[in-house]
Amino acid sequence: MAVAELTPSSSSYTKTALSYSSQFSYASARVSSGRRVYLKPQKSRISCSVTSNEVQAPVAAKTAEPKKKPDCFGVFCLTYDLKDEDETKSWKKLINIAVSGAAGMISNHLLFKLASGEVFGPDQPIALKLLGSERSIQALEGVAMELEDSLFPLLREVSIGIDPYEVFQDAEWALLIGAKPRGPGMERADLLDINGQIFAEQGKALNAVASRNVKVMVVGNPCNTNALICLKNAPDIPAKNFHALTRLDENRAKCQLALKAGVFYDQVSNVTIWGNHSTTQVPDFLNAKINGLPVKEVIKDTKWLEDEFTVKVQKRGGVLIQKWGRSSAASTAVSIVDAIRSLVTPTPEGDWFSSGVYTAGNPYGIADDIVFSMPCRSKGDGDYELVKDVIFDDYLWSRIKKTEAELLAEKKCVAHLTGEGIAVCDLPGDTMLPGEM
Repeated sequence: MAVAELTPSSSSYTKTALSYSSQFSYASARVSSGRRVYLKPQKSRISCSVTSNEVQAPVAAKTAEPKKKPDCFGVFCLTYDLKDEDETKSWKKLINIAVSGAAGMISNHLLFKLASGEVFGPDQPIALKLLGSERSIQALEGVAMELEDSLFPLLREVSIGIDPYEVFQDAEWALLIGAKPRGPGMERADLLDINGQIFAEQGKALNAVASRNVKVMVVGNPCNTNALICLKNAPDIPAKNFHALTRLDENRAKCQLALKAGVFYDQVSNVTIWGNHSTTQVPDFLNAKINGLPVKEVIKDTKWLEDEFTVKVQKRGGVLIQKWGRSSAASTAVSIVDAIRSLVTPTPEGDWFSSGVYTAGNPYGIADDIVFSMPCRSKGDGDYELVKDVIFDDYLWSRIKKTEAELLAEKKCVAHLTGEGIAVCDLPGDTMLPGEM
């Protein structure tokens, strides 16, 4: 046991007393009366108290227990005086970001981008609240150690845990990455049910303890229907706040159009992915632009646009797995960053971005009450509006109706998880992306 008083050189920090033990212990699951009970893992015990001049003596007894929160980790248990920094207007108010699947490959790329200021800006301090599982808790501690060693000045708190009701406490952003991958011989309906149960529980947890205006980004597949399940289980949070990640599909579409046109990809704009994050997704070249001109005026090869382009975008993940031997973790993390930044920075004039959002009241005639990727604009306040100035032709609309039919079928398949009765699975075909096979 060691006790030390820290006296930072600047007024940015409050003097803090630390006491810690080097012992680690891990709790395991136990089964009682047929139910699995998850015990909160115990990490190195670290307690902190703010002092004025001297280290405080231990308190003999507490009169009231504070609200239970996930344990902080290492140096992140230091108590920072952000009020003093706020007075200098050099920092914004701390924001809480919860990440599920935090020990996975996507998170291993994403967390360091979040902590560096790349996502929310160079003057935005953050707290990372990392959700794992019993199996991943040691790996999660390793992630926290790497974050600790990286000395990110904007990363003020890191907490880890396996209970979403603790980890999601006061979360203002929830990035739901963790999901069960599709195993050999697993039917698509089974995957919808298994992962749907995860997102139903996380929706309930968000509804119970997260900020009332939390923004939720669902990455775990099948992400559209998982997002629908999540929002249905969080009735106190606006349905508009839930997103299914289709930004990687948009980025892939931009790349293919740029390659075909012989331009750099920053010249490609107004690209929409319509519908489901599956092989029924519709990369929209009709409304897309290259150097401000309609794509069809720049790329006159209609057969390539309708056949090769669409298939390349839909199956890009599978090709990458064949080449790389693993799924697209790094580019997925980049696309999450892009998706968040599209909501927290104003959309460039005349452009838009794709996100899977709730369809209620949409201006396109797409069925209500599903999560469907559509073109969005944002003022940079975390909110968005749907783009109205888009055009449709028979080719585009017929494919939109196909992906709509798939999402409506998925919705019926998870009715037992959305409070809409008995599930009836009659899926039109196995259209999961190759990466989920």
